[in-house]
Amino acid sequence: MSRALRMLAWVTGVACVAIGLFHVIGGNAAIPGEADAGATIDSLGRFFGAIFAGYGLAWLWAARQNPVPAGVVRWLAAVFLLGAAGRLLSLAAHGWPHPFQVVLTAIELVLPPVWFWLADADEQRRIRSPLASDS
Repeated sequence: MSRALRMLAWVTGVACVAIGLFHVIGGNAAIPGEADAGATIDSLGRFFGAIFAGYGLAWLWAARQNPVPAGVVRWLAAVFLLGAAGRLLSLAAHGWPHPFQVVLTAIELVLPPVWFWLADADEQRRIRSPLASDS
């Protein structure tokens, strides 16, 4: 479980940094179906891309700690879940988005419970086996 937590945190961090930088560089072209959304959406998307890249860096920081801090994992998972809640509010207010956004919403609803479940795996491993290897 400890290794699964560390790997999932690392993969999440790398993915979020990559997605965030893709939005910073690509602007509207990074949003499916919105390449011509205009300057305001382009500016907003690039700004939020930078924020998302920073969020990914927080995941990478957590994955590198020994043990992986459960409290940080829970907070980062809660932020991800809040993003899913925002997408659900948009769905209720405006209808179905691009199908790719629906897939992202599903991921954002599925992963947080997994992170909440795994959050203290590394800390618990350290408690059970204080001399356990760092891998």
